Amino acid sequence: MAQLRHDYSQFVDRDVEVVVVGPEDASAFSKYWQAHSLPFVGLPDPTYSVLKLYGQEVNLFKLGRMPAQVLIDKAGIARFCHYGHDMADIPENQEVLALVDEINAPPSESD
Repeated sequence: MAQLRHDYSQFVDRDVEVVVVGPEDASAFSKYWQAHSLPFVGLPDPTYSVLKLYGQEVNLFKLGRMPAQVLIDKAGIARFCHYGHDMADIPENQEVLALVDEINAPPSESD
């Protein structure tokens, strides 16, 4: 989440809302967000209902829930999904921002 905080203004500049969903309860999320002054939304999901909807993988041999990133456009359509194979398998912010730029680009005259 540190990388998201570092480049958060670039997401805001592109009219992107960052939402982090995790399996912790509301109290744990609140404490973590306050302790780390995170500027984006944290959604506690202790029953895994949201995480299951997006197919986030659980691998008990690799510390539990694997990272997953989903870009959802303003129409509610998932336009990009990345499911990590380990805890370090997270796309760089610049890669995600480039995808946002591509998704939000006006259609060309040939489209």
